[in-house]
Amino acid sequence: MNIWVLVIEALIFAALFTSIVFVNYRGNKKYSAAAIHNYPPDIQEEYFKTHQRVDVSYQSKNVLLTKGLGVLMFTAILTACACFAGAKTFWQGFAVAFVLMVWIGAYDTFFLDWVLFANMKMFRLEGTEHMDKAYHQKWFHLKGMLFPGIVFALIPAALVGWLITVIA
Repeated sequence: MNIWVLVIEALIFAALFTSIVFVNYRGNKKYSAAAIHNYPPDIQEEYFKTHQRVDVSYQSKNVLLTKGLGVLMFTAILTACACFAGAKTFWQGFAVAFVLMVWIGAYDTFFLDWVLFANMKMFRLEGTEHMDKAYHQKWFHLKGMLFPGIVFALIPAALVGWLITVIA
């Protein structure tokens, strides 16, 4: 496997992921249950004081559907990445996918959440614009990356490993 291919893939994956985030937080999309569940609880509570409450738990249909589609999308992208990187075995495919998932989790947390989400007004929910401190909760995002983020990363990684064995 070629490490430089992985580095380039990581950069492309970050650009693609950033594009997806920006598209999904345009207009009314950010007010869906699938998006609101990513906000800290105090922001959600303030938002629901003036807006209709929707189920933002991990058991809600919208959140499960979004996460399920995310797994499928990541699996497709990461399978292509593993193939381009030269993965030939389950463990090589698994490793490529898992490393890229951990990378995107770290990128999402340390850059998108801590820098952009915290400071860009486009991510603010109506009625929560004044909650600067709540939007800068680093621990909330770090916890989400560590758990369930790392566990979530195992799913597409295992699927990619399996797909590599089928393809190779």
